[in-house]
Amino acid sequence: MSVPRQILVTSALPYANGAIHLGHLVEYIQTDIWVRFQKMRGHECWYVCADDTHGTPVMLRADKEGITPEELIARVYSEHTRDFAGFHVAFDNYHSTHSEETRFFANDIYAKLKAAGLIEVRAIEQFFDPVRGMFLPDRYIKGECPKCGAADQYGDSCEACGAAYAPTDLKNPVSAVSGAVPVRKSSDHYFFKLSDPRCQAFLRRATRAVCKTQPEAVNKLQEWLGEEGENRLTDWDISRDAPYFGFEIPDAPGKYFYVWLDAPIGYFGSLRHLAARRPEIDVSAFTRPDGGTELYHFVGKDILYFHALFWPAELAHAGYRIPTAVFAHGFLTVDGQKMSKSRGTFITAESYLKQGLNPEWLRYYYAAKLNASMEDIDLNLDDFIARVNSDLVGKYVNIASRCAGFIHKRSGSALAAVSGDLLAEVQVAGETIAAHYEAREYGKAMREVMALADRANQFVNDHAPWELAKQEGKDAELHRVCSEALNLFRLLTIYLKPVLPKLAADVEAFLRLAPLSWADAAALLPGGHAIGEYKHLTTRVERKQIDALLEANKESLAPAPAPQPHSQQRHAEHQQHAEEKTAVSHISIDDFSKVDLRVARIANAEHVEGAEKLIKLTLDLGTETRTVFAGIKSAYDPATLAGRLTVMVANLAPRKMKFGLSEGMVLAASGEGPGIFLLSPDSGAQPGMKVK
Repeated sequence: MSVPRQILVTSALPYANGAIHLGHLVEYIQTDIWVRFQKMRGHECWYVCADDTHGTPVMLRADKEGITPEELIARVYSEHTRDFAGFHVAFDNYHSTHSEETRFFANDIYAKLKAAGLIEVRAIEQFFDPVRGMFLPDRYIKGECPKCGAADQYGDSCEACGAAYAPTDLKNPVSAVSGAVPVRKSSDHYFFKLSDPRCQAFLRRATRAVCKTQPEAVNKLQEWLGEEGENRLTDWDISRDAPYFGFEIPDAPGKYFYVWLDAPIGYFGSLRHLAARRPEIDVSAFTRPDGGTELYHFVGKDILYFHALFWPAELAHAGYRIPTAVFAHGFLTVDGQKMSKSRGTFITAESYLKQGLNPEWLRYYYAAKLNASMEDIDLNLDDFIARVNSDLVGKYVNIASRCAGFIHKRSGSALAAVSGDLLAEVQVAGETIAAHYEAREYGKAMREVMALADRANQFVNDHAPWELAKQEGKDAELHRVCSEALNLFRLLTIYLKPVLPKLAADVEAFLRLAPLSWADAAALLPGGHAIGEYKHLTTRVERKQIDALLEANKESLAPAPAPQPHSQQRHAEHQQHAEEKTAVSHISIDDFSKVDLRVARIANAEHVEGAEKLIKLTLDLGTETRTVFAGIKSAYDPATLAGRLTVMVANLAPRKMKFGLSEGMVLAASGEGPGIFLLSPDSGAQPGMKVK
């Protein structure tokens, strides 16, 4: 074993304004598995996290409930920690960003950035609610779209026509907080100068190192940075005006750190809180550049921008260490679609546990699907049932259930001394499986383990201990076969322990073992080792359990007027340039021929900074390229779009948007259910071909 590493691991901080659901758990289970593996390998590995507690939404929700923000975040904290514990996510410390530890680091980092000349104060004009006496974030302003006139639109973009704009462009704006007509008001804001040449030069080097294990992440970051000599990054507004729930900026009365400034700083705050009761932790070793330690962040791909650009830039220029790596993962779909309350697939962690489902079923299924990329993973419920029952019950636990009773009844619970080629093969496989865990290729690790479980079951089938037990003079062979099978079972338990910690603990109790480490795979159980009486270790998943879970999570809908289309559906209707009506009027072929539909290849796709719904597409039409802003961000990761063919309206008048000129429109489909689906021609179609 090499010298133990010193590792700090974090997951993104869940916001203290909502419940943990199965989508969140993809990240926390993925991280927990990696941390447990590192600890089994003998490394000093600390897993810290915290509730992200600051911001306007928390303040307003607490006000609506008639409680203080502190009371709200305390309640949510207890709910979050309950749910994480229910799924065996074992943080070494779970804290809150509303803490003196986080305030200490926020103030220190801010002061050092200011001393470095990277903080600038500028006056900006915003909408102000005269009734509540507060500046309004974009999502708390509603009005008529300045482009199409649609009513009841948010302050950053129109859900009817897809246009993006500044809140001050809205017509007839109203405050979503009080209903009052907001007024324009100027205020000084504090900016982190991310556009400074020092930050630009640093990030061009650092992003390749921080995300080196994920080429798709590096490519995305380089797109955001632009070519050498370009300056695409804009300065970051890190302040908000009172009233605001957060930390007041030192020497700036009435100004508060924006929540995204102190949220990642909460990682260090949680570590400092842990170190107060664990004196062996040297906090400075994890925060200074030369500490000789490792720092890893597990995050969703939607916050890669913050963790791989803003965060390293502010750390480096404040004299702190930057992350060793940022590991980004994809989103969760259920049965191939976004989670849906109407279908009951928007499943909370609490409801899963209340329905009595085993949390390790989900841990195993996620592990079997996860890899080191930013791909989305799908929780296919039929596959979930089949895979858990086949792998965990039919393969893994089956080994012990078929052999343990013979040891207990016929051999006084003592194992025989064993050896053999299969045992040696399974022992050697441990390093391959360890490499998969290290690289976060859990799916590969699970396939390796289950292939070994198949071999172990074949060994049991070939030797048929139930037949040996019926034959005279076969006691020694029966003893050897069952002892070898239980040694194989123990080795598989070591390899599955990061994924199935509770089941592994039950196996350790059954086999009367101290907690298993990875190094324990190097040796077999000695002859004479006494085991306990076998008791059933896990149960099968029943379809009725899943049906009950879906039913429990379906949104309860009382009789009411027909619901309005949700935002995705309304935007898809705009993309098709038609409103959905109960009776469709006919058009002539001449009318249809006025629309110039062309095959286009998506040459590039990228996020639009500051836009919640838009993706910027560069479309290749064979003889020219066009830029189109499409409202499909909720359905597609830009990294997956480049190279695919689609269909666009080529003769639509260009539209000036906040983020640039949109020179056409791509076609997408939607229906009563959730989802937006880009149209794609058959293979063989070429860019520029006319669709008719």
